[in-house]
Amino acid sequence: MVSTSLPGGTWTLGDLPVTRFGYGAMQLAGPWVMGPPADHGGALAVLRAAVELGITHIDTSEAYGPHVTNQLIREALHPYPDSLHIVTKVGANRDQQGGWPPARDPESLRRSVHENLETLGLDVLDLVNLRLGDAAGPQPGSVAEAFETLVGLQQQGLIRHLGVSNATPEQVAQAQAIAPIVCVQNMYNLAHRQDDELIDALAEQGIAYVPFFPLGGFSPLQSSVLSTVAARLEAAPMSVALAWLLRRSPNILLIPGTSSTTHLRENIAGAALPLSDDDLAELDKIGR
Repeated sequence: MVSTSLPGGTWTLGDLPVTRFGYGAMQLAGPWVMGPPADHGGALAVLRAAVELGITHIDTSEAYGPHVTNQLIREALHPYPDSLHIVTKVGANRDQQGGWPPARDPESLRRSVHENLETLGLDVLDLVNLRLGDAAGPQPGSVAEAFETLVGLQQQGLIRHLGVSNATPEQVAQAQAIAPIVCVQNMYNLAHRQDDELIDALAEQGIAYVPFFPLGGFSPLQSSVLSTVAARLEAAPMSVALAWLLRRSPNILLIPGTSSTTHLRENIAGAALPLSDDDLAELDKIGR
């Protein structure tokens, strides 16, 4: 039974019911997503708190750390509750300089899927996103070979559902022509609205849109309009930004990350912030 006490209610990824308010595990790794966390026990506590608070959607990647967040998730939560669904992504590795070189050739993708299965302690992955583009954002190019490789692993029973990440609308359409997808995970927030049309199109198809960097990522959102609305509501600007995302479209699923249980609870409370039509209209001008 999926909790509905979290803001936004629930969504179904394929046949997997999840809370629209989820948790992104990237920040549990060390600085710049490299190495282990400074507070190992604190990282485990955040994961356990997320599940205790009713979150049923955790986002991760074998590249985070690398290997670190998957190992923390397994240590904190395995054996997993039936209601919990872990989403991972493949298609990029980490180098010694902290870069994200592409790893989308068939051999690398197969290896990454098996590594995710091993480190998470699973026989099948609920949802695997194919990460495209590069650190600068989506880049044009064919997804056929890489996506067909994941479809093959899906047909072997190693993956339940597929999605794409850091993708152009054209790449989303190309993937869909090969096999069904249940989500798109791209950068999107109040100030970065490049996917507005894509979000609306996916909503019509019943496909989830999962914004990464919902609060700006390594450069937190800065906006005088956002600050003004937040002050009027006596709320933190980041709370307003999360609440806006949940109101933006019913197919948006949130995965804000944090390494603090206090901040986790603050994010949940912030996403539940009520916004009036006037608030929404004012906020809507920021990224237009």
